[in-house]
Amino acid sequence: MKVVLTIAGSDPSGGAGIQADIKTITAHALYAESAITALTAQNTQGVTGILPTPPEFLEQQLSSVFTDIPPNAVKIGMLPDIGQMEAVRAALQKFRPPHVVLDTIILSTSGTPLMSPKALSYFQSRILPLADIYTPNLPEAELLLQLSIKTKEERVAAARQFALQYKGAVYLKGGHDTASADDLLFSQGVPLWIPGKHIPNPNTHGTGCTLSSAIACGLACGFGMEESARRAKTYIAGAIADGMDLGKGNGPLNHMYQIKGKDGKG
Repeated sequence: MKVVLTIAGSDPSGGAGIQADIKTITAHALYAESAITALTAQNTQGVTGILPTPPEFLEQQLSSVFTDIPPNAVKIGMLPDIGQMEAVRAALQKFRPPHVVLDTIILSTSGTPLMSPKALSYFQSRILPLADIYTPNLPEAELLLQLSIKTKEERVAAARQFALQYKGAVYLKGGHDTASADDLLFSQGVPLWIPGKHIPNPNTHGTGCTLSSAIACGLACGFGMEESARRAKTYIAGAIADGMDLGKGNGPLNHMYQIKGKDGKG
């Protein structure tokens, strides 16, 4: 069985972070491992607290995983501060996993920065260069590149700059586009549009976590970057379209939409 390790924060409401990643990996029939970078107090209405994992304990988690059940791919999500980034960087450099997918979680849903300027600088210079593919949304790409990205031509130019600057492939998400949900994969110098339509479901909590984990699943199974991206896009579209409605705010996706119970319902 192929193995995927998620390095991310914990969401007690189960819609994002470690919990969303494990559900996604399980739905792909792969074995999920996790190293928790932070505990959060959050639900569908927002985040009320963050407790970062002590860096030395995060190092212990990562060492425990890599030395016993080495992953075929790694997905990285929330990295709250420099200490956790240093622990992850050391583990990646020591154990050299075959594939690293980095979900660039640097802004909240409302657009508020989640990292201090010093932490963001470390993230850009020491963490981003370690990944094989990055999955920023449009606001995150604008912040990282210090660009305004509006048109599709500007997205291609931004993805090209991102790939040159950080040396990996880029999956630029189009969910913030009001006209369509087309995503852009820029890999090995070639831009590829992966089309999508806006699905009339306001419950999209954890979409970024889910997408990056799904890409990691594809890479772990031996699929190329394009095939992994296309499969991930199809999976997340199905999870949104299922129409699950939980919570009082921005509810979660149905990660297990392909699995039906005895009554025929998910």
